[in-house]
Amino acid sequence: MLHFLMFAGGLAALVVGADLLVRGASRLALSFGISPLVVGLTIVAFGTSAPEMAVSTGAVLNGQTGLAMGNVVGSNIFNVLFILGLSALIAPLVVHVQIIRQEVPILMGASLLLLVLGLDGRISLTDAALLFGLLLAYTVFLVVQSRRETQAAQAEFEAEIHAPAAGAWDARLPVQIALIVAGLALLVLGSDWLVGAAVVFAKALGVSDLVIGLTIVAAGTSMPEVATSVAAALKGERDIAVGNVVGSSTFNILGCLGLAGLAAGSEGLVVAPSLMAFDIWVMLAVALACLPIFLSGREIARWEGAVFLGYYAAYVSYLILAAQQHDALHTYSAVMLGFVIPLTVITLVVSLIRPAKAPKR
Repeated sequence: MLHFLMFAGGLAALVVGADLLVRGASRLALSFGISPLVVGLTIVAFGTSAPEMAVSTGAVLNGQTGLAMGNVVGSNIFNVLFILGLSALIAPLVVHVQIIRQEVPILMGASLLLLVLGLDGRISLTDAALLFGLLLAYTVFLVVQSRRETQAAQAEFEAEIHAPAAGAWDARLPVQIALIVAGLALLVLGSDWLVGAAVVFAKALGVSDLVIGLTIVAAGTSMPEVATSVAAALKGERDIAVGNVVGSSTFNILGCLGLAGLAAGSEGLVVAPSLMAFDIWVMLAVALACLPIFLSGREIARWEGAVFLGYYAAYVSYLILAAQQHDALHTYSAVMLGFVIPLTVITLVVSLIRPAKAPKR
């Protein structure tokens, strides 16, 4: 019971810590005259993936590299299959044309790069520096690109992100610094509790840290993205739900693994053979499958959302059976190969031949 409370408490501390960090840092930046546009694309974007970054880095510092790798790969699979699936069930999701032309290809490229870097069984210090450097370059590119956006697009950022009013409780410098410090402290504490509880769960269930990272931890650290995307779908801001998931997934690979690899130093991050043989390929396939679905009608329909959720349930079931070497594993694998994969192909073909709607710009 204690470890369940640790896990729940750690998750709550991560979510609250990320929120405090974003609030303090964004208010501080706005106070120094930095535009809402830049704040939204940097501080807020980094903050939404702060739980994954804190847990992955904390796991590495505790010697649990399998948990760190599993958290990132599992979060990306969870983001697309579960979060987009759930959001699409609430309301069909509109896909902005920029996501199709730019963001999804970048996510596919980052996923493919991770696959290539992991072929030698390790994410080295040089590999990690490359990933993190690409994240910084990508962020600069987004800022430069967004400065060329229309006045209406920039006004949208200003409506969502604005400097605190004079006399507001978070308008003073000491308060902003206190929010940043409190947020960082909660992220460190939350990651420590969550990683500690996850290791205990793994031992109790007789599975590896990698499997726990791919499932429980990945789902837990993705809760901020779940809340953001579901809220966006309920409000009718259906393109935000898709952009949030795609952007977060790219950040997970470049930022979370980059920082975790740098924290690991010369030892690097060990990439488990099972991860290379199956899970990274699933992550890449999920990213690739987005493109034809997004291209078809510029939306994710409810039935496609249901299929996404079904795929995620099938993936988790396979992980559990494989971890326990269950007698039903062979039969389940046969069903997956004989039914699920053909269903995937049919889904993509139907999506492609469906009459396309005018793209949202």
